[in-house]
Amino acid sequence: MGIYDALLVLSFGGPGGPDDVMPFLENVVRGRGVPRERLLEVAEHYQSFGGVSPINQQNRDLVEALRPVLDVPVYWGNRNWHPFGEDTVRQMRADGVRKAAVFATSAFAGYSSCRQYYEDIRRISIEGGPELIKMRHYGEHPGFVAAMADHTRAALERLGRDDARLVFTAHSIPVSMAETAGPEGGLYEEQLRRSAELVNQALGRTGPWDLVWQSRSGPPQVPWLEPDVCDHLRKIEAPAVVLVPIGFVSDHMEVVYDLDTEARAVAAELGLPLERAATAGTHPRFVGMVRELMAEPEPVPCPLTCCPAPKRRPQA
Repeated sequence: MGIYDALLVLSFGGPGGPDDVMPFLENVVRGRGVPRERLLEVAEHYQSFGGVSPINQQNRDLVEALRPVLDVPVYWGNRNWHPFGEDTVRQMRADGVRKAAVFATSAFAGYSSCRQYYEDIRRISIEGGPELIKMRHYGEHPGFVAAMADHTRAALERLGRDDARLVFTAHSIPVSMAETAGPEGGLYEEQLRRSAELVNQALGRTGPWDLVWQSRSGPPQVPWLEPDVCDHLRKIEAPAVVLVPIGFVSDHMEVVYDLDTEARAVAAELGLPLERAATAGTHPRFVGMVRELMAEPEPVPCPLTCCPAPKRRPQA
């Protein structure tokens, strides 16, 4: 693929069984001072699905879908669980990889969704190992938009009605983090709104749509982006709803729990017809997008002042 001799799919990671759940969550929140009772609460979400995060199989599926369309080896590594990125990079060095494109499974600006992947790349880079180049944001790429439009169209067809309201969802983040996303701030929300509008246009729809938030995990005294998807469903005036997880590229636990479990329960309580669009996953246009990103000129890294890390609460 031109300047690259491999691709590294770099992702968040997730537990592969019940015994993995707490060690995985401890990796996720290390240094953040998150109370143990909150970890136990989140652990129950995972345990209700057998302690297995769906993101793992979806990453395996993405790697397998990419291999036939790329002429370079494809590797997979995670931030928080096996296969860890540092182990994958050691294997890449042993295989003689010199320069690899890094495809982060997060499409938008922001600390957790972009800057932290740059930090991961610095952390897992090793002497004699490959040079790792993170690909650019891709939430407005035609391949991502086409994949999400197709999945949304399929959800509308399952619902069987054209008058459904599209409610796009993304991971909520602290307002302070949203305000510093991108060189001039606000880029996380801005990119998500543009992406949602492009999907709406691709569907040929002209009516209103909403962008709401999910998966808040911070202390109640810290402002996060609102409204929450469940709160929004309770207030919405619409005959039916299709939830479109525009902020995710695969079915994280946040998608299958917060949308497929909690939001669906709220809709059932309200008698509100609801369907959820699939994430981009292994849609052919999304897979082809990765190849197109690798063929672009090497991206210029974001400035170090962009999307600064949030201030951590002191641990008790």
